[in-house]
Order: sequence, then structure tokens, then C-alpha cells
Amino acid sequence: MSVTRRTLLTATAAGTLLAALWFVPSANATAETAADPATRSAQPAAAEDTGAGLQLAETGPGVDTTPYLIGGTALLGMGAGFVTYSVRRSGTRPAA
Repeated sequence: MSVTRRTLLTATAAGTLLAALWFVPSANATAETAADPATRSAQPAAAEDTGAGLQLAETGPGVDTTPYLIGGTALLGMGAGFVTYSVRRSGTRPAA
């Protein structure tokens, strides 16, 4: 496989990954507008006292982040492994 084709495949894979990540939802806070008063009265009073209008979701006292840490560490290790493999495989090239 020529170097040009390999570079094209790498760029295509990177572009595909970025396009897929475009659709991952973000964690932006949004103001919820309630149409009926029954729903509005169910909201806690603390949300009305802030005055900002934007509230983040309450996650509770004990959010278990262990799966995220394990997954992130595994993906980071895999990425480092791919980089190491690529560097070793490329080796030294003679000057053209």
C-alpha cells in the first residue's frame, strides 16, 4: 500500500470519527418552561431562588464514576498502544 493511500485512509478514519462525535449530546443546562401551573408548583423552591433560570440536573450524593474511569483508562491505553505499534512498525526509512 502506498504512503499516499495510507494517509488518505487515516484522514478518512479521522473525519469519520469526528463526524460521529458531532452527534454526541452535550451537557448544557437548559431552562425548562412549564405550560401548566401544576407542573410548575412541583419544582423545588431552591430552583426559583437562584434567579439564573438555568439549572443543572441533580445527580444525587453518590455518583459512581468507576465505569467512566475504567473505560477512559482503557481507551487511553489502547491509543498509546496503537501509537507505539505504529512507531515501531514504521522504523527508519532511507532518505529519498
